[in-house]
This record gives sequence, structure tokens and C-alpha cells, in this order.
Amino acid sequence: MGNVLLVGVGGFIGSALRFVVTNVAQSVFAERFPIGTLLVNLIGCLLIGAISQVFESRAESSESMRLFLVVGILGGFTTFSSFGNDTINAMRSSAVLLAGVNVVSQVVGGLFLVWLGRLMVQVVCK
Repeated sequence: MGNVLLVGVGGFIGSALRFVVTNVAQSVFAERFPIGTLLVNLIGCLLIGAISQVFESRAESSESMRLFLVVGILGGFTTFSSFGNDTINAMRSSAVLLAGVNVVSQVVGGLFLVWLGRLMVQVVCK
């Protein structure tokens, strides 16, 4: 039951952060492109790469802390379902190029930033 609570509290924090970051980004950039969702997903990918590498690199790492940070906070923060919905909405609005740019940006940028997050931790921890 303790792990469920850790993930739940982390998810609440991550979801609240996602709401703030997405709304601030959309209000600053005020574009049709879902920049808020993109930023949240890219930031989440970088952080999940770095945090996962830290936990893999340390034998004494806490499973409870990993659940709280990775499953809870980052699980609540990243927005893959929003990404899918934003992409479909763009396609339904005949903005096929916009939908394509969104897919490529999210997938390629996300994978790159997971790799970069892991690399940063490996370099710092040497």
C-alpha cells in the first residue's frame, strides 16, 4: 500500500506540474502547434533518462524513490496521451503537416533526450 501512495502522490505532483508548464508555454507561444505538450514530453524524456541512469548506476538506490520519481512524478508529468490527441486533432483540422511535425518532434526529440539524459549522468558520475 505504501508504494501505491508514493506513486499516487508523485502522480499528483507530476500532473500539476504538467498543467502549469503546458499552460505557461501555450500562453507564451500562443500558436496552434501544441508546444506545451511537446515541451512537457521532451523535458520528461530528459529527466527520465537521467533519473533512470542514476538508479541503474547506484546499488544503494531506493526502489521507493524510483517509484515516486519515475512512475509517479514523471508518469504524471509526461503526456503521451495528450500528444496523440493533439496529433489527431491537427489531422482532423486538415493540418496534416502540423500533425507530422508534431509526431517527428515528439518521437525523435524524446528519444534523443532520453539518450542525452543518460549520457549526462554517465559523464558526471565518472
